[in-house]
This record gives sequence, structure tokens and C-alpha cells, in this order.
Amino acid sequence: MTALTTGLGMLPLALAHGSGAELQKSLAIVISGGMITATFLTLLVLPALYYLVEKRGDEG
Repeated sequence: MTALTTGLGMLPLALAHGSGAELQKSLAIVISGGMITATFLTLLVLPALYYLVEKRGDEG
């Protein structure tokens, strides 16, 4: 939920036109990409790693 609101909050900056838009646009894109990546890692990769570690611990 926080990543969604941050991404939506960065949308006007990513679409900005005017003075200083070059800096704001690149910054907004980087922040949005980081939030998407962090959400992906938290929801998909981290549980998979926990599952693999737990499975390996049960074998030994």
C-alpha cells in the first residue's frame, strides 16, 4: 500500500514539463523503480528464500 501511494505520488513528477523537469523526472523514475523492485523482492523473492532455507533445514 505504501509503495502504491509513493508510486502514484511520483507520477506527477515523472510527467512534469517546465523548469527543472529534467531533474525531477529522472528522480521520480528512479524512486518509482526502486519501490517496484523492493515490493517485488519483498513479496516474491524473500518468501521463496525462506521456503528454501526451511526446506534445507528439515533435511539435515
